[in-house]
Amino acid sequence: MDLRSKRTRFYARLSTAVVLGGLALGVGLVVNPFVDRNCPAPSIAGGRDVIGGPFTLVSHEGRKVEEADVITGPTLVYFGYTFCPDICPLDLDRNAATIDILAAEGVDLPGVFITVDPERDTPEVLAEYVDVLHPGFTGLTGTPDQVAAAADAYRVFFRKAGEGEDYLVDHSTFTYLMSPDGLLDYFKRQDSAADIAERTACHIG
Repeated sequence: MDLRSKRTRFYARLSTAVVLGGLALGVGLVVNPFVDRNCPAPSIAGGRDVIGGPFTLVSHEGRKVEEADVITGPTLVYFGYTFCPDICPLDLDRNAATIDILAAEGVDLPGVFITVDPERDTPEVLAEYVDVLHPGFTGLTGTPDQVAAAADAYRVFFRKAGEGEDYLVDHSTFTYLMSPDGLLDYFKRQDSAADIAERTACHIG
C-alpha cells in the first residue's frame, strides 16, 4: 500500500472517530477516557496507587515542570539515561514504535523519558537525545535529589556503577502507562510494541 493510500485510510478512520465522538457528546454518552474498562489489571503489591506521584523536574527545553504538566492524558513513562549502551535504546525504540502504531489510528500517546543520570543528562543532552528518539517524547532531568524523588515515587531502582566519565547506571526497566489519575498499566521488556499498543488502546477506549 502506497503512502497516499495509507493517509487516505487514516483520515477516513479519524473522520469516523470525530463523527462518533460528536454524536456521543450530543446524547450525553461521553465517558472518562482514563477509566479502566475491564482491561487487564496490573498486579502490584500494595495496588496501583503505590506507583506515581508528584515530581518537579526540568524538561529538555529547560522549563521547570511538574507531573501534571507532562501527564495530561495516557502517557508512557520510562526511566533510563542517554549513555545507556543497550537496554534503554531498545526499550525507548519500542515505546516510540508504540506511539507510532497508535498515531496511525488517530490516538495521541505522548512519551516521557526521565533520566536516572542527572550528572551527565543536562537539558541540552536530553534535547539532542529526544530529537533523534521521537518528537512525541519529553525528556526530563533535574538535581540528583529531584531525580531521586521522582524515581522513588515510581518505585524505580537505580544505582551508579563504576567510576570515571564512562560509568554506567543500573536501573529497573519498566514502562508505565500513566494517566492524570494514576497508573493504568505497566510493561516489561519482553512486551512488544504491538502488545503495549493493544493494552493501551483498551484503557483509552
